[in-house]
Amino acid sequence: MNILDQIIASKKKEIALKKSVLSIAQLENAELFNKKTNSLSKSIRNLPFAIIAEHKRRSPSKATINNSFSVEEVVKGYENGGASAISILTDTQYFGGSLEDLILARASVQIPLLRKEFIIDEYQLLEAKAFGADAILLIAAVLSKQEIKLLSEFAQSLALEVLLEVHNLEELEKSIMPSLDLIGVNNRNLKTFEVSLQNSIDLSNNIPNDFVKISESGLTATEDINLLKSHGFHGFLIGENFMKTDNPGKSLEQFINQLKG
Repeated sequence: MNILDQIIASKKKEIALKKSVLSIAQLENAELFNKKTNSLSKSIRNLPFAIIAEHKRRSPSKATINNSFSVEEVVKGYENGGASAISILTDTQYFGGSLEDLILARASVQIPLLRKEFIIDEYQLLEAKAFGADAILLIAAVLSKQEIKLLSEFAQSLALEVLLEVHNLEELEKSIMPSLDLIGVNNRNLKTFEVSLQNSIDLSNNIPNDFVKISESGLTATEDINLLKSHGFHGFLIGENFMKTDNPGKSLEQFINQLKG
């Protein structure tokens, strides 16, 4: 069983447990559930260099990245540093995140928040809405075409935007549908964790221009951003490159200034 299969197996058990503790009605009655969505796609289209900065404590491939700062410190730094949006990892077992991170981020910043999670159940979309997300991630590698359709349509019925993540042409071709807002290409192979920017370049022309195009993972230099922008990408999801530093927000600000320069 590869790491992705392990994560999904754990996620199914986790969701079953959560459902037994917190009901759908309780989620729907949460104060943030009816909050107006701050559009992730618009925030990205409106800027020449749109960075989705990620709060990420650890990962299966890199163990601990940064546990030194509070969520509030990181996300405020990102907002002040010029991020277009912030991605909040909410998986606990493998990435050290939580839904509490999401709600603390919502209380701290005004820019759009993406709940980055291994979503396989509508219940997780209700959680995302109740805890302050503006958008959610769906991963094509772990979902069938029908599951992508059902989950993305349900997300949009909740006024959550949908970023669909793909790793190859097969995943992309099965996934393209009107209920998506953004399509992201992950440069990291989720089964081997190897990274190549060529993955984004190879798939760029196959993503219809109707969708906001995002490149994810392995982005470490301004040259990477300029290269991918020339291939039609609008936004860039970067986490580890900033989180591994002593000041993630300042690192983001310097990165954006280099892009502008």
